[in-house]
Amino acid sequence: MKLQQLRYIWEVARHDLNVSATAEWLYTSQPGVSKQIRMLEDELGVQIFLRSGKQLTTITPAGEAIITLAGKILGEVDNIKRIAREFSDQKRGSLSIATTHTQARYVLPPVIKAFAAKYPEVSLHMHQGSPLQIAELASKHNVDFAIATEALELFDNLIMLPCYRWNRSIIVPADHPLCREPVLTLEAVAAYPLVTYVFGFTGRSQLDDAFRTRGLSPRVVFTATDADVIKTYVRLGMGVGIVASLAYEPAQDEGLVALDASHLFGWSVTKIGFSRNTLLRGYMYEFIRDFAPHLTRELVEQAAATDDKEALEELLRGIELPDY
Repeated sequence: MKLQQLRYIWEVARHDLNVSATAEWLYTSQPGVSKQIRMLEDELGVQIFLRSGKQLTTITPAGEAIITLAGKILGEVDNIKRIAREFSDQKRGSLSIATTHTQARYVLPPVIKAFAAKYPEVSLHMHQGSPLQIAELASKHNVDFAIATEALELFDNLIMLPCYRWNRSIIVPADHPLCREPVLTLEAVAAYPLVTYVFGFTGRSQLDDAFRTRGLSPRVVFTATDADVIKTYVRLGMGVGIVASLAYEPAQDEGLVALDASHLFGWSVTKIGFSRNTLLRGYMYEFIRDFAPHLTRELVEQAAATDDKEALEELLRGIELPDY
């Protein structure tokens, strides 16, 4: 059994059983991948994949268990490499982050700038996607950190640490009738068509819950994953915008007004997550601390060493989160 064979079956499973796509991803040949998988199956005496002709069609029950273990083994191999790098050069390496547009556009720029100044020889890679895609990337060791508000809790092997609280603003043109409301209410907001986030993005679930609790069914006429897109369509008169308050910039959003809606919606918490068996290098602890100063190296190490979910919640319960 070779590590190369384990990587092949892991990547084939990750590429929806497409051997051609796997070979291209690994910069090797399709026949070579197929041959190594066959050799591994022969050695183990079980089929990992079922086939129709030359095409892989499904993963066998034995294959599911083997591929899961292969992923863990490959993760530990990566950790061994990280340890070697950690002791050979603690200021050189790479850092990959998966996050949403809101985090990448409005929150992370000063953090990334400061980190890059401290660690100029660490290459930074940012991946944007839906919260579910982001969490899955971290769960499968394809990125070091996932930063999001939604979906991280869906993956049991992720350690999630709270970073900050945030709430929402109603975005309207400066002459909109809502600007003249003495007290902004959900009923007043629901009277207008809404432009907001796609479900599953940036705390959208809490927004929907707030309206549902009041028995309101607002008319959502346009959704997007990007706050800048939402504001563009508010300017076009499509409706009233609801975005994260941190996504409103008075200097950049000329002609639009942000009405505080923190009394209308529950607070959301943005978290940073990483796979439980990830080896964090020194500069990774620094990045976490730069992003969320209350997450000290000691606290992160304690969290990473805590296997029990309730014990982890107890460890994090006393943290006072900043409001963004």
